[in-house]
Amino acid sequence: MHENRNASLVTQGQGQSQNCGNGTVCIDTKRVLDSCRDRDCFEDTRVYLTCSGEEILANSTNVRTRKAQLLWAYVGVDEVPFNRGFYQVTVRYYIEVEFEACVAVGRSVTFKGLATLEKDVILYGGEGRAVTFTSGPLNDYCRGCNMNNVGTNDPVAVVETVEPIVLGTKVTDCNCPCACTDYSDIPEGVRNCFCEELVINTTGPRLLVSFGIFSVIRIVRPAQLLIQATDYSVPDKECNAATNDDNPCSLFRTIAFPTSQFRGVECVNEPTVRGGGNCGCGRNN
Repeated sequence: MHENRNASLVTQGQGQSQNCGNGTVCIDTKRVLDSCRDRDCFEDTRVYLTCSGEEILANSTNVRTRKAQLLWAYVGVDEVPFNRGFYQVTVRYYIEVEFEACVAVGRSVTFKGLATLEKDVILYGGEGRAVTFTSGPLNDYCRGCNMNNVGTNDPVAVVETVEPIVLGTKVTDCNCPCACTDYSDIPEGVRNCFCEELVINTTGPRLLVSFGIFSVIRIVRPAQLLIQATDYSVPDKECNAATNDDNPCSLFRTIAFPTSQFRGVECVNEPTVRGGGNCGCGRNN
């Protein structure tokens, strides 16, 4: 009886493999359960400077922001109490800001700082507590317990964003200690992006920058879906071999003209609908 059941399973598997590439197939992927888009305005966010940046700021007559670059973002997912299936997604952005300061007549110097922005959204993530185990090179029978092959179908938050837009820059005098954050709250990898240690508590002038950020946030879960599939088609285009011509102009002529880089940016007419938090210390309205 045991041998007949195994034979039946083998026959069934062979029958399914004959339709590989055609008809309905089952795939293992991630299913989007909920998503949202947002435009956030973080007004008067304090920028933490290094020791040299603090000295430059104290001796400058004018400061402007040159650019802002997103270094990293923390994304956390927590269940919403008493609201089954919903999750709070916390996003914390770490932004490197580059400034240019006038320290003397006709002389300018650049320096960098760190800004942290945080936002929360509520999205539906479904329910499910299934535990999965997968095979792999480290999942050997004789090695005993291996936690590397253990997983769950808990929801995962995905954040897509673009580089932040600088909306304004101001310098304020603040003589009060600001307890907005602690140095240990900044991840080590972010701190290592700066050549010097960041100054958290200072009584000198402070830089406040307003940022605008566009983002798309979604919650996904592992899922098995049935889809229609067709055979893989061999492409008709032939590969062009790379030339070893020493003339750089001949290679340059083969590159398509980047027309899209010369087009203007589309205007967004929607008004800003949300204001962000700030340090709360030395904010001018």
